[in-house]
Amino acid sequence: MADLSSENDRLIRYRKDDPVDHAAVTVDSFLDQSSASAVRVEPGDDARELIPHLERLALVEVNFPSFGDGRGYSSARLLREAGYEGELRAVGDVLVDQVAYMRRCGFDAFDPDAPLDESDLEAALSRWPEVYQSAADASTPIWNKRHG
Repeated sequence: MADLSSENDRLIRYRKDDPVDHAAVTVDSFLDQSSASAVRVEPGDDARELIPHLERLALVEVNFPSFGDGRGYSSARLLREAGYEGELRAVGDVLVDQVAYMRRCGFDAFDPDAPLDESDLEAALSRWPEVYQSAADASTPIWNKRHG
């Protein structure tokens, strides 16, 4: 179940820890300093540059400037597969139909430009209980259940 934060009516979290409340810096700024613990990945940034620094990151925001720009999915999956365990937040033009796919890629928090309806969100997340391919989450693909 999502935690809809009261401090920001758009922030949706699937984590039990407190939200990171300090500003995220750009990837370039993050790499140039040693005190930042929150970073914002923009389309075109190479998330692999963050891999040597995962232990100091509490928050990675991935910006989706338009719903059709899917580069952030790859950034999320790369970071999760590299071992990042902190908050991974999708921000920007995040639509309710995308949240289930974003969760599979490793996102566990969302800050969409426009609020999402909670009942629509829960319906979207429960619509298909089975998955067909491996992803950054722990879901077992249905073909593996059938042949396993």
